[in-house]
Amino acid sequence: MEPLQTDSQPIGSLITSKEWLSPTTLTGHVADRFYQSTTLDAVALVDDGRPVGLVTRPKLLFTLFRRFGFELFGKKPIIAIADTNPLIMREDEKLDIAIDRALSRPDQDIYDEIMLVDWDNRYKGLLSVKQMVIHQSHALANSVVQKEMARERAKELEKVNQVKSQFIAHVTHELRAPVNAIIGLAELMRISSEKSDIGQLRDRLSVMMSSATHLRTIITNILDLSKIEAGKMDVFLETFDIIPLLREVAETARILVGNKPVDVEVVAHDGPVFTVSDPIKVRQILINLTSNAAKFTDKGRLTLAVTAGEEMVAISVKDTGIGIKEADLDKLFTAFSQVEDAKTKRHEGTGLGLTITKNLVDLLGGSISVSSRFGEGTSFEVHLPIKNSKEEVIDHGKV
Repeated sequence: MEPLQTDSQPIGSLITSKEWLSPTTLTGHVADRFYQSTTLDAVALVDDGRPVGLVTRPKLLFTLFRRFGFELFGKKPIIAIADTNPLIMREDEKLDIAIDRALSRPDQDIYDEIMLVDWDNRYKGLLSVKQMVIHQSHALANSVVQKEMARERAKELEKVNQVKSQFIAHVTHELRAPVNAIIGLAELMRISSEKSDIGQLRDRLSVMMSSATHLRTIITNILDLSKIEAGKMDVFLETFDIIPLLREVAETARILVGNKPVDVEVVAHDGPVFTVSDPIKVRQILINLTSNAAKFTDKGRLTLAVTAGEEMVAISVKDTGIGIKEADLDKLFTAFSQVEDAKTKRHEGTGLGLTITKNLVDLLGGSISVSSRFGEGTSFEVHLPIKNSKEEVIDHGKV
């Protein structure tokens, strides 16, 4: 048998699904359909025979999590949250060209399904990119070089799938705890109100506020990452003294440490350290780093230090916590990547804090580095420019 000529094989014969819905179908109904079928990964939206959008399982669940679930969004038409600009190809497209086009999309737009149409642009079905890669891999079995290329492409797709799975696992895990706490506390407060027990009401209200704040932090992190990836995070530059900001962050760290035997200290020379940057984002960077340090340090010291050079100001956050294994250092700034598994981890977090921190530092024209010894502690160091090239700078109090 002669080997398959993959450069001339049309992709129409590889259709993996013909699932489709009307774009006016309610989001809640579509979500129910995904919940009922664990093998359903995507559904096409078709209007009068023509494709108008695509809904994937991760996109749907991500949007419902981000927009507080069905309460606020479940009754809207599915087209409102669908990908209205999916990758669409004709069914006679060649396999090699189709794979190259599918894998050349931006990272945030890579998912497994593409839509196929005929010459009249009428919907024919969905095609799995992974299936195309597998098919190509079999067809290129006699070529070592081409087979290796196909294997690498399959690995790329698998990596995308892993990121999506980690996201679903982490967000589901993190949202469940505060939501269940709020629901349980609300019921206890109802019982206390019936007994007119004001003391218990006050105590439980405080715990409920803490759970609600944690829930808001998770949602804020997800939205912040979405803004950054969409390029819609604005930077507002000011001239300000970084020392008071550092001391404010240290006070927050002392609250986060709580009753643990951990000393929080600020190391800085006397006098101000002025810089031109976005103070709100600098504060968020330092809060993210000190929150991590407080979370993973049970005893010892948490130190915030600042030194100013001619062009850059260096801010370090050091702790004597559990440290990080060398093999895990590369994962720290990757979205949804955590050293601990979502099902067995002891510490809360979606794995977004350090990713957002890295992106914010990049936005401010700086750099961030990390060093750690497992079991002894971790040190993050942020370098930010003292001056900024942007012209519009607000001067607050510099003499």
